[in-house]
Amino acid sequence: MDEQTFYLKACINGVRTPDEHSALPVTPDQLAAEAMAAHVAGARAVHMHPKDDRGVDSLLAADVAAAVAAVREAVPGLPLGVTTGFWALPDAGERRRAIENWSVSPDFASVNWHEPGSPELVELLLSRGIGVEVGIFHVEAAQSWARSEVAAHCLRVMVELGADGDVATADEVLAQVAAADSPAPVLLHGLDESCWPLLQHAGARGLQTRIGMEDTLRLPDGSLADGNAALVTAAVELLSR
Repeated sequence: MDEQTFYLKACINGVRTPDEHSALPVTPDQLAAEAMAAHVAGARAVHMHPKDDRGVDSLLAADVAAAVAAVREAVPGLPLGVTTGFWALPDAGERRRAIENWSVSPDFASVNWHEPGSPELVELLLSRGIGVEVGIFHVEAAQSWARSEVAAHCLRVMVELGADGDVATADEVLAQVAAADSPAPVLLHGLDESCWPLLQHAGARGLQTRIGMEDTLRLPDGSLADGNAALVTAAVELLSR
């Protein structure tokens, strides 16, 4: 698979904090710099978690606007997505109201299907012209999503496995996703120990994939990466083989 045939997205921070890695981007300026570096290294899109003044994930309009505007100014035209993770605002009604108040919208947003209120949140995002990346963490979520009315309207389906995820589990979930017959492309990724094996499996299966400091802080050889660009560079090398 050569560099022109695969789709690699950079997930530049996630729920992690600088306590885990000093280069983890938190402020809008840091997010913009890491997004640019990841794009230059080969990422076709960026996913990020806007943070508040404490460095904690935020869905509030001011925090989302500051982060999105900074990245857009630094890398005009780069497809840009944000989280809607339930942990950032763990009340379905409050989460929905926060997103209704977004004044500066990303190009897409990720919605974990198993979280409370997610079907309604998907409909809200679609009504606002924001693309939806639906996150599928397990077989049950895949089956529920496949039966939903929004399955045909998602921008992307992300099969997201934890650190203990393996190829067999990935293929089981992917089979359930395929059964939905959705036109949305499928992205596969892992976390920490499962990150690099599942990235390679995504490449072997011709699926989209992602890499970045949300998913791992380490390069394939186990050494600590100095930032998102190094992770993207390593992923491009693996996927290009």
